[in-house]
Amino acid sequence: MTFEPERMGQSSRELADKLRELRKRSGLSGVRVAARCNMSQSKISRIENGKVRPSLVDVERILRAIDAPTELVAEVSALARMANTDWQDARSLRRKGLDKKQFELAGLEAASRELRYFLLSMITGLLSTPEYIRASLAHIPGDHSKAVAKKLERQEVLYDRSKRFTFILTEQAVRWPLVPPEALAVQIDRLVSLTHLPNLRVGVIPLGPATAPAPLNTFTLYDDRIATVEVSTGVLVLRDPRDVRAHLQEFAVYEELALFGEPAREYLTSWSAACRR
Repeated sequence: MTFEPERMGQSSRELADKLRELRKRSGLSGVRVAARCNMSQSKISRIENGKVRPSLVDVERILRAIDAPTELVAEVSALARMANTDWQDARSLRRKGLDKKQFELAGLEAASRELRYFLLSMITGLLSTPEYIRASLAHIPGDHSKAVAKKLERQEVLYDRSKRFTFILTEQAVRWPLVPPEALAVQIDRLVSLTHLPNLRVGVIPLGPATAPAPLNTFTLYDDRIATVEVSTGVLVLRDPRDVRAHLQEFAVYEELALFGEPAREYLTSWSAACRR
């Protein structure tokens, strides 16, 4: 299925309207459909009114309950998948203010218990020093003091012992010269210090012989509910369980390749020393 970014904002409304239309065409009441789906009638109502975004499983159960025509099942399922995928283009995010995105990320972090980050090309804000954060935003015109402050504030979540974090960084992500060598050494030292937090795992994948398919994107997993994938022009937010599961499987491959604990600290320390030389 091909996604059309400009339609993604409309797909949830289209899905709600289509499900309501098909349910009415079937002659079944919302109460009857709810009973067949083992859902509450209020949930069916909220789905049909666009107040709740149904999962793909919800949609499949509703389609079976109303005996939807076979030729329409694929169409509605495609709408459901699009409704569970958001596209956040970088230009819009910048127009709204980068600090607004930080509030959204803080909300995702607050609502999640297990967070996984695969970092392909640079260090994420949660692990960054103030100088590194400022450098990461330097190519974007404007005053980013609020965004920098919010990124630093978000780092407090790392010390919440009820949450588990796993960060996997490629050697390129760690050593990319976003800041001068001395500042990069300080940034790498921060990574070393964070490896000692009991609820946080920092893994590195040093350059070496290829042992797996080359990674294509930086991505983050919030529990097993949401995957966000970063590309140069924006961010995809995926809620389809199949997409999330695929990224969990990909993350597991990189986790097998990564070094954690003392071996990771040895590499990080040597890279920091190289910067200082």
